[in-house]
Amino acid sequence: MQDVRPMAANDKVISHGPASQTLAQQLKRQALEKAATRDPNILSTEKVEPLDPLDFLEFKKDGVQQGVYKKLRLGKYQIDEVLNIKMMKFEQARQQVFDTLTQAHHRGLRTLLIQHGLGLNSKPFPAFLKSYLNQWLRQLPHVLAFHTAQKSHGGLAATYVLLQKNQRQKQTNRERHQKAK
Repeated sequence: MQDVRPMAANDKVISHGPASQTLAQQLKRQALEKAATRDPNILSTEKVEPLDPLDFLEFKKDGVQQGVYKKLRLGKYQIDEVLNIKMMKFEQARQQVFDTLTQAHHRGLRTLLIQHGLGLNSKPFPAFLKSYLNQWLRQLPHVLAFHTAQKSHGGLAATYVLLQKNQRQKQTNRERHQKAK
């Protein structure tokens, strides 16, 4: 340390490339990059209100006719697609529900059956997936209504979901009804 002297104003500083990042800096950068790519999945992973495994799931948006909802509740609509999320891990089930319902809406499907099981022995509490499914279906803008299925379709372990028409179907309806006038 005896030969160390203060730098003068005209001394040149030589840089040997960027300093290596610490682990914390690398993790922070990865988190920022991940946030920048933004996950399109809007389904919440936040706290959910636990349901009893034997509870009915039921929901209807304002504007859905009572007759349409009754027909859904009684299982009288043709089931266009079945999604089975029984025994799936939480994040996998969340992604499957989002992807399947979004794709079904784009393809013009109207009624789906989601098999989620009762979840009597699920962890961290009974009916774990069923509770989250109840929350997730309410968050999706193209879900008009849902109801626990009839016994012939799975009963309390399954749910009917009614999706709204996509833009193509709405346009077809407008054209059909305009020609009739």
